[in-house]
This record gives sequence, structure tokens and C-alpha cells, in this order.
Amino acid sequence: MRVLPVSLGRSFNGLWFGTGAANLGDGMVLFALPLLALASGASPGGVAAVTTALTLAWPVFGLHAGWIVDRVDRRSLLGGVNLVRALVLTGLTAGHLAGALSLPVILVAAALLGVAETLADTALTSTVPMLVGPAGRNRANARIEATVNVTNQLAGPPLAGLLAGLTLALTTGTGTVLYLLAIAGLAMTALPRIPAETAMTTPRRTPTEATATTLPRTRTETTATTTRRTPAETRSAGGGEVVAGFRFLWRQPVVRTLTLFTAAMNVVWAVPTALMVVHAVGPGPLGLTAAQYGLLMTAMAVGGLLASAVAEPLRRRFGVTTLLVADAVGTVLLVAPVALGANAWLVSAGMVIAGAGSSVWRILVATLRQNLTPPDLLGRVYAASRVLSWGVIPAGAALAGVGAEVWDVRTVFAVATGLALVTLAAFVPFALRTDLSAAVQQAAGHR
Repeated sequence: MRVLPVSLGRSFNGLWFGTGAANLGDGMVLFALPLLALASGASPGGVAAVTTALTLAWPVFGLHAGWIVDRVDRRSLLGGVNLVRALVLTGLTAGHLAGALSLPVILVAAALLGVAETLADTALTSTVPMLVGPAGRNRANARIEATVNVTNQLAGPPLAGLLAGLTLALTTGTGTVLYLLAIAGLAMTALPRIPAETAMTTPRRTPTEATATTLPRTRTETTATTTRRTPAETRSAGGGEVVAGFRFLWRQPVVRTLTLFTAAMNVVWAVPTALMVVHAVGPGPLGLTAAQYGLLMTAMAVGGLLASAVAEPLRRRFGVTTLLVADAVGTVLLVAPVALGANAWLVSAGMVIAGAGSSVWRILVATLRQNLTPPDLLGRVYAASRVLSWGVIPAGAALAGVGAEVWDVRTVFAVATGLALVTLAAFVPFALRTDLSAAVQQAAGHR
């Protein structure tokens, strides 16, 4: 007889609903902000600056977000963050309707929304274990991940494009309502209180332990224990604990190299993130409407979701090395069609392939990082990796904007294509001489 899974509980369901509503709002807002910049008369460089402002928070504020999340009530923090998002969008909506919206105002709004994202994402990740026991966490995390992908990437852009076809104010106004609905969902979430003296109590590791590269045995065998510290000890240890993540990442050759290659590819990805809207939406060369551009972005997300569903069969059939090299090729195809002046169909095909490759890359690299990192360092190594690999996106977007002002959009895409080809040429020898499959296969045996 098949036993139905136990409910994850009312509190988790409230968090789950709030996550879905907020991420649908995120998907719409991230789509709408560049269009607002275009509507305000911004140049290509100004539109790229919006992406820079949106993504700057992770490298600048990302590590501090974790410090804040561990010291405040997480439900209150999530509610406050979503209220700030709703207020920011209300201001953008009012400014657009009044015809008073300017690029500086949009940039300030983008920066605030970027900081809000770091707090919301970090709080969400650390809240799930407080609501769901160990037996249900895989199911809870999978439900959250699927919800984020569907709402943020699949539903958000086409819905935003459809509403933007009527008026951009309707898009931002709907985002406001969604963030308020997220607060309502969080009202159903009851979090247990954590005593102040037990917060931030991961054990210290010696430098030798911090650089260990042995694989974890099993999930139950590698559960980190905690030790109680005084508040003064916690404050003095905080900086060293952050440095430990960077130190381990840099000393572990595979994790370090994959992080650096991810950063190089993200420089390339920053170009279409910042400038694709200028090239695609009329009067740009592709001449798409806002709704059609939303469908273009959705096609890339569909490629990523389909690839993630078959990532494990693909790994068994082709191997880790082949799949990672294929993603590096996909990064070339993301930018080369625009550089060559291809039509919308070829641009779309390149984006779908790139989205599929990116999804597989994230899955495989995450597994490699998990297996090569001691369990009690995983959070800090993940944060260090994200700061390094995402930290290049605002800089890449800013450079793309400058290049578009000095030359033109297609020239910037041509430069990005050259960088993608150089990255591919450097990655292939590394992938061929490194046994990347061993760690992934060993991980599969532990699950």
C-alpha cells in the first residue's frame, strides 16, 4: 500500500504561498524595470545601468544579509522586506502615471529591490529548516525551488509583457499587490523562537580541518553539531567564519576553478541581461513588442526547466565533462546570434540552448561543491562562491552599457562572443584533465 506523504504543515504552506507570490512579483518587476527605463527616454547605457543597480547588492551586501538574517525574527524580516518592495513599486507606478519618472529614480528603486532580494533569499533558505523536520526537508526544498522557477522565470515575464502591452503601470501595480499577498501568506507562518545565546554557534575549525577535501559520508552522519558561545565570542568569531569560506574555496582547486569559470561566463551573460531588451524590443533591430519579448525570455526559462528535469539521465549518458563543455558552448550561442545580426528565431534558439546549459551547469557544479566541501562550511563557501561569481554581473553590465554608448549594441555582443570563445577554449583542457565525474557519482551513491 502506498503511504501518502505527511503534510508539511500550515506554517510551511504559508511560507510557500508567500514565496510564490513574491517571486511572481520579482519576475514581473525584473522584466518591467528596463522597459520603464526605455519609456523614460534612457539610452542603452542607462538601461544597462538598471541591471547594474539590480545586481550590485549581492557582491556588496550579500554577506551582510546573512549576518542580519541570523539576528532578527525571520518572519518579521520577510514581511518588512515585502512591504518595502510594495512601497517602492507604488512609487514607481505613481511616477509613471504622472509622467515624472526619471532614470535616477529607477536606479534608486532598482538598488533597493536588489538589497531586498538578498535579504529575502537568505531568510527563505534559513527558514525552511525551522518549519520542517529532517524527513520532509527534501520535499519542502524541492517544492520551494519548483515554485521559484515557475513563478519567477516562467509565469512572471510573459504576464509582465502582457500587462505592459496595456500600460507599464499595470505591471508595477500588479507587483505591488503580489508583494502584499506575500505578507498575507507569511501571517500564517509561526516560527519557533531561537534563544539569543545559541545563535551563530557553528563550531570552530582549525585551518587544517577547513581545507579538508574528503567527501561527506552520509547526510545523517555529517549533521553539524553546535556549541554554545557567549555573545562576545559570537561577535569576535563572525569575521573569521566568513573568511574561512573564502579560504577553503581558494584552496580547493576544483571548487576554485569552477567558480572562476562561472564568473567568466557570467560576464558574458551580463551583456544580454543588460542589453537584450534594447536589441529586441522595437525600435530595436528585432522589432518585438513587450509581450513578444516576454515570450522570448520564457522560452529560455523553459529550456532550463526541461534540462533540469533530465539532468541526471544526461549525466549518466554523456558524463559530467561533456555536459559542462556543452554549457560553455551554449554561452557562446547566447550572444553570437545577436553579434551576427541573426533574426528573432535564431536569437531565441540560442537563448533556449543557453538556458538549458546554464541549468545543467548549476546542478552539476552545486553537487561538486557540496561533495568537496565540509558540511559545516557549505553555507560560507556557497556565499563566497556567489559573491565571486555574481559579483562580476554588475561590473559586466556597466561595461556593456559604456560599450553600447561608445560603439553600439551589436559590437558589445561581438566582444562578449569573443570572451565566450576564449572561456570555452580555456575550459575544455581543464575539463578533460580533471576527473569531475567521480565526485558527482559518489554523491549519487549517498542519496
